[in-house]
Amino acid sequence: MKKALSTILLLAITLFATPVILNSQEDALFNACLDQLKSPFIASGQPNKAFLTGTEVAEFHTTFFTGSIYRIAACSHQANNIIFSVYDKNRNLLFTNENHELASYWDFKAEGSIECVIEARLNSNKTTSAIAMLMIGFKSSEDK
Repeated sequence: MKKALSTILLLAITLFATPVILNSQEDALFNACLDQLKSPFIASGQPNKAFLTGTEVAEFHTTFFTGSIYRIAACSHQANNIIFSVYDKNRNLLFTNENHELASYWDFKAEGSIECVIEARLNSNKTTSAIAMLMIGFKSSEDK
């Protein structure tokens, strides 16, 4: 009886504590992404996140508008852990950080409004599972 009560108590503590730990990790990751979007960039405040394992690919859709300069920031709990690629709606590759030493962000100016797909996957040399978070920041093209 005492062993069963101890098991139930341990299970209850684990179930209640796990969401707090996960939220704390996501908060730290969110703040790390925000650090990459400091002034003059304004963070959209809307993180795109996915828990990835193995060769899974997360896909995020967004539109970039004429006249703004954007920064896409990719974050994980390990540096250089996220490979991200940006495609137009016809799946033409516009950018991949794989060709830029797995840079954690990319700055670019939208020459015209464009719908894009951003794919994120893990750097298989670093880990087999992780949270991938992408955040987008912008600034006016007048803000040099």
